[in-house]
Amino acid sequence: MTFAELGLSPKLLEAIEAAGYTEPTPIQAGAIPPALAGRDVLGIAQTGTGKTASFTLPLIERLSRGRAKARMPRSLIIAPTRELAAQVAENFETYSKGQKLSMALLIGGVAFGPQEEILNKGADVLIATPGRLLDHFERGKLLMTGVQFLVVDEADRMLDMGFIPDLERIFNMVPPRRQVLFFSATMPKEIKSLVDRFLNDPERVEVARPATTGANIKQFLVRLNSSVAKDKRAALRAAMNRDGVKNGIIFCNRKRDVDIVARSLQRHSFSAAPIHGDLDQSARTATLAGFKSGELRFLVASDVAARGLDIPDVSHVFNYDTPHHADDYVHRIGRTGRAGKTGESITIATPADDKSLSAVLKLIQQDIPELDLAGLPAKEDSAPPKRSRSAPKDKKQETRRAGTDAGEKSRKPSRRSSSKPQKPKDNDGPVVGFGDHVPDFMT
Repeated sequence: MTFAELGLSPKLLEAIEAAGYTEPTPIQAGAIPPALAGRDVLGIAQTGTGKTASFTLPLIERLSRGRAKARMPRSLIIAPTRELAAQVAENFETYSKGQKLSMALLIGGVAFGPQEEILNKGADVLIATPGRLLDHFERGKLLMTGVQFLVVDEADRMLDMGFIPDLERIFNMVPPRRQVLFFSATMPKEIKSLVDRFLNDPERVEVARPATTGANIKQFLVRLNSSVAKDKRAALRAAMNRDGVKNGIIFCNRKRDVDIVARSLQRHSFSAAPIHGDLDQSARTATLAGFKSGELRFLVASDVAARGLDIPDVSHVFNYDTPHHADDYVHRIGRTGRAGKTGESITIATPADDKSLSAVLKLIQQDIPELDLAGLPAKEDSAPPKRSRSAPKDKKQETRRAGTDAGEKSRKPSRRSSSKPQKPKDNDGPVVGFGDHVPDFMT
């Protein structure tokens, strides 16, 4: 099947050809025709399958006729993260070349002023994160009564990030007679309830079993007997030094660990930089630009970037931490093996990750082969050393032990002493319980 068979206009087909695409992906082939026909669409597909084009292309086609009014966008695309919203905006600009359509990107971390100027001129398509959209609405800078098309991207990620109440509010803000294009990688019960309430007899397009990993991604597992962070970082560096690693994204569960791992890699001469939600937008944009251009080889990220990156040539994904939520494993490794290319994912698992790893294996319904990395300490050496009385842990322990020994010696009864208890003398010797004396119950 070709894009021409989907019913797209010649001008749009020219833009698609200029972008280098020749054949639609399964989700595009299934979602575009009903979207062009005006039906609600429920699209379920794993990440990296071309979902963005499956709603931007029919949206551009239908918006090509008409003009937006001031502060009244004609269409609205909701994305969970700034990075994903910016990526959708890039796709819209690519495919809308030659069309007289205006676009506004509303994301946090940037000033309100420039966004308000675009809204005042009128935007055909509004791409936004839930929080910034509601901020503009509450400030009276935005009217939703002209929205004819509503797109929700990565709905299950919005569930994970706590955006479902905001999403429900947005659905109630737009006119009841609108077309909805709803996309998600998985369908938990909360998302299904949302679909049942706000979509009207949608065309369901499911191109893969929910929560499956791409067949072109080789998955590997590195098991460690130690949960010590130093051992994990050593395993990560060994995995990154393997042959064939061109670049990669390293995922951590916590923002704090993102910064720690990035600094550690930089100290070991790796070209790496962190990206997470606590960084300001300008820093995040600059870091992503460096990674896309190849100036930066490795990106250390939190899950805020798990679904917000669309870089077609990422060779590897490294899970420094096994994700707490099994669904995140699918979205993380989906950053590699995109656009028909092959990729690899390597997950580092410690004894503390047993529960999370079991959930991942249950979700993907397959085993992950183990990988032996050269240069790692032997498994028996990774266990913490046992403490010995002859080898105190630190100087403070030596001092306490020395004081204890001295106290025990001072309490040894003399052969000449009587068995009768001696009456203590006033102001004679150290006071018991102070100084270097250590009571018996503490030894």
